[in-house]
This record gives sequence, structure tokens and C-alpha cells, in this order.
Amino acid sequence: MAQPASHVSPPLKDELDIVIPTIRNLDFLEMWRQFFQPYHLIIVQDGDPTNNIRVPDGFDYELYNRNDVNRVLGPKANCISYKDSACRCFGFLVSKKKYIFTIDDDCFVAKDPSGKEINALAQHIQNLLTPSTPFFFNTLYDPYREGADFVRGYPFSLRGGASTAISHGLWLNIPDYDAPTQLVKPLERNTRYVDVVLTIPKGTLFPMCGMNLAFNRELIGPAMYFGLMGDGQPIGRYDDMWAGWCAKVICDHLGLGVKTGLPYIWHSKASNPFVNLKKEYKGIYWQEDIIPFFQSVVLPKECTNVVKCYIELSKLVKEKLGTIDPYFHKLGDAMVTWIEAWVELNSPAQ
Repeated sequence: MAQPASHVSPPLKDELDIVIPTIRNLDFLEMWRQFFQPYHLIIVQDGDPTNNIRVPDGFDYELYNRNDVNRVLGPKANCISYKDSACRCFGFLVSKKKYIFTIDDDCFVAKDPSGKEINALAQHIQNLLTPSTPFFFNTLYDPYREGADFVRGYPFSLRGGASTAISHGLWLNIPDYDAPTQLVKPLERNTRYVDVVLTIPKGTLFPMCGMNLAFNRELIGPAMYFGLMGDGQPIGRYDDMWAGWCAKVICDHLGLGVKTGLPYIWHSKASNPFVNLKKEYKGIYWQEDIIPFFQSVVLPKECTNVVKCYIELSKLVKEKLGTIDPYFHKLGDAMVTWIEAWVELNSPAQ
């Protein structure tokens, strides 16, 4: 006899971890309980490790703080950012699952135009389990979605698509703006629900936001390093974008896909634009050189996996961006340390 629908196991229940960086009690999980409770959570506590973080009852979770980072990584712990949401990548490092979904603790369940609550995790899983189309743009959006297909003129030889490495979700309410845009548009809210998933074409970069993001850890995990940001560093709030630029260049080189669009979450809290400006100032200035660097990167054909690609990229960062500021030499070294830690904790190397 078939099991009742209510007893059907959630998709990827034993193959996916949810990673959450936080400095506060995780009461927001109550809103996500029906969607997240079947899954394992990896919570990375930032800031003072003596603070007690309360997690609602009934969740299966591990909680790591800075003392744990130091214990697990030893001298390599200096590659994990402090007082910045980039600390989340420690969760990526210690996970043993094939897939990761990461979300910020100020993000809540959004509703679609019909008023139905959106299961963001289920949509990310759908994105990751269906191919991408990075090599030829399908004008009717995602052709693998139910009710869609490839349009006339799409080469049949490319309709198999590419494996999807990253699923990048969006946000209703508070947009993901930089500080100058926040300052000139303090009351702007995103109210448009666009029912679309797109593949970002090969050769095109994008600003990746880490607050609603999923990826195939086996395909791209070693590249999902959120850099050296926050306390003691000259820059913040560029952690997810740095990871996105590195990962996209490597996805393009290895023939992997990145999707963006659905699912939406409800982003509830606008951060202080003046605090953000202080964190972003150098990044806003440096990005005019960083973006052309990533646009021009060509990885050698000998780079046949993510680890090799990332080590090569770290050399190029020091060589090409090190002339802008000594920080990029430090960042390049941290990228190598990250890969060493990844290989050590996730042997054999991917």
C-alpha cells in the first residue's frame, strides 16, 4: 500500500545541510519549521563564543562558535572571517552532505501572489536537480520547468544542458542594495514577484547574495569560500560576491551552470546604510578593478577540478590584484589556506 502523502520523506532529506550564520537567538526558525525541521542544520555562531545562542526545540542541529573553528582548523582557522557573515563558509567546510542551503537569520517565509507560503528550500532543490543552459540562452526561461520547453531554433545538441552547481534565490521586501543605493532609496521595497528561473550565461558574472542560496557541494564546494572579511580586514559585505565571482569563473571553465530567480524569501531587516558604507567603502572603489580581473581570467586546461582551479585563481588574485592593495596578497594566501583545510577535512580532494 502506498504511504500517505504526509509520510513521504522530504526531498534530499539525508543529502542536504542548512547552514545559518548568526549572532542571536534563532527564533526565526519557528516560521520555517514546517520546511526545515526534517533537515540537519549547521549553525555558525559569530562574535563572542561565550554568548548562548538559543535554538528552538525540535531541530536537528550542530552549533559551532569561534572556539570550535580554532579547535577544528588549528593554525588554518585564520582563513575564516570573524564578525562577518562570511563565517558561514565554516559550515560548508565541515558539512558532509552533497548539497548546502544557506540562509540569513533575518529572512522569513515569503508568500506568492496567491497568498501561499513559499517553500524556498524545495524550489532550490528543484533548481539544483535540473540542468542549466549556460551555453545558449533559452528565451522562454528555464526549459526544464513543468509546462516549458526549448524554443524553436535551440540546438538539439545542447538540450541536455549542464549540471547545475548553484541556485541563487531572491528576496521580497528589503532589496539587497549597497550603502549608497540604500541612502538614496531608504524606503524602496521589492514587491514584484517574478515567476522565473534563468540560467546565467557562460562568461557573465553576477553579484551573488548569500542570504538565500543553495549549491551542489560536490560540484563547486571548494570555490564557495567567502573570503577574509569583517573584523581586522579593510572590507566587509563583499564576502558572498567574492565567492560568487570565483565560483562563476570556475563553473564557466568546468562547464557547470548557475541559476537565479525563484525562490523568494522575505527579507525583513534593512541594515544601517552608514555602517554598511564604512564596511563597503574600499570594495566600492576596488570593484572597478576586481570585475575586469574576473572578466579576463582564463584558467589553463590543466585545471580539471575545482581545487586546481581555485589554487590557480589564488595565484592570479595575488599577481593581478595585489598591485591594488596588500590586502589581496593576504586574501590570496587565505584562499590557499582554505583549500588546504578543505582537502584535509574532505579527502579525497574534489
